[in-house]
Amino acid sequence: MATIKKFEDLEIWQRARELSKEIIQIVKTTDLKSDFRLRDQIKASSGSVMDNIAEGFERYGNLEFRQFLSIAKASAGETRSQLYCVFDNDYITDKEAQKLVADYETLSRRIANFINYLNKKDFKGNKFKEN
Repeated sequence: MATIKKFEDLEIWQRARELSKEIIQIVKTTDLKSDFRLRDQIKASSGSVMDNIAEGFERYGNLEFRQFLSIAKASAGETRSQLYCVFDNDYITDKEAQKLVADYETLSRRIANFINYLNKKDFKGNKFKEN
């Protein structure tokens, strides 16, 4: 694994950002923009995935990073659940919903795999930065 110097280097953060942008596009281009509660909730949860990856990375311990990755994974699950509500309210098609749900499932697996990787390492302190 190459040395990661900043959270923006993490593929899971990059993918979380891409998916968050897809959610924002749905909000901007569909009637979801007028469903204030659901709109705000799905924007918040999709943004929370990338934000928690970033916040955990900026902490100084492996244990804290894993905790924030766990929260990011949970936010990905929350976003998947909200996607069903978005679909059930006819804001997106079945095909769009299936694609996004699958994308968030994949992201959740990748976050879990990264947590498992970190569980096997004995990092101390700010584990990705070179001295």
